[in-house]
Amino acid sequence: MKKFILGTAMALVLSTAARAETVGVSMAKFDDNFLTVLRNGMTDYAKTLSGVTLQVEDAQNDVSKQQSQIQNFIASKVDAIIVNPVDTDATTAMSKLAADAGIPLVYVNRQPVNVDTLPDNQAFVASNEQESGTLETKEICRILGGKGKAVVIMGELSNQAARMRTQDVHDVIKTDECKGLEIVEEQTANWDRTQGADLMTNWLSSGIEFDAVISNNDEMAIGAIQALKAAGKDMTKVVVGGVDATQDALAAMQAGDLDVTVFQDAAGQGKGSLDAALKLAKGEKIEKKVYIPFQLVTPANVKDFVTKN
Repeated sequence: MKKFILGTAMALVLSTAARAETVGVSMAKFDDNFLTVLRNGMTDYAKTLSGVTLQVEDAQNDVSKQQSQIQNFIASKVDAIIVNPVDTDATTAMSKLAADAGIPLVYVNRQPVNVDTLPDNQAFVASNEQESGTLETKEICRILGGKGKAVVIMGELSNQAARMRTQDVHDVIKTDECKGLEIVEEQTANWDRTQGADLMTNWLSSGIEFDAVISNNDEMAIGAIQALKAAGKDMTKVVVGGVDATQDALAAMQAGDLDVTVFQDAAGQGKGSLDAALKLAKGEKIEKKVYIPFQLVTPANVKDFVTKN
């Protein structure tokens, strides 16, 4: 009887140990409002799970550093890896590293260039970028009555989300309802608030006239707003849109400065990526692409989103 009890207890210990999992997480950068919410969503969720440990690293927007982090995770024999890519065009090599080591890998938020050819134990968790810029631009078009001049502020061009959101803008403007919109300037500000402000200051100094600012994210939109207000512009005469629905963006909307944003569930993406990584680590089959819907945010429904991101 004692041997049976001892054996049963040992089996329980071993099964508990088997459930303990370490997940390596490489974030493109910590110094980003949206990605901070995503990272916090992931780490907060991990705290509710028994036996799950996250090893979270900051790639500091450096592709080489991110690749080294993945190599270190592999050397440490983590059970799964989550990557928020610095450069979405550099993910094929990252996928190969993980696949060769037999370690599951999940990309989060930024779509990898090899998304359609991911190995069996890899996946992508995000929101469908065909929705984000489309929702934003359609709403701006509606506000302007289908005609006017617009400037477009793009994110990092090495990033698939920036390219897709910008393409969304062009696709909407080609529609019959919005073909009266004209893009007069289109430049990158690398997702950054300060660069968004500098770019807007340069456009204003050049005498460029426009009715709307269509930004790939909220941070650059907020920077543009700061520059517009510093130049004494009447914000009621300029329509400004962004994407992400960060808390700062929602505050700007409530203040009457931001007209449109699109809610991207950062915390939900963080949770979803960890769920996917843990399932793959257990050998479970999951969808290659897991999409969390975007939602349009305007002054009419902004209060519904204040506590979400």
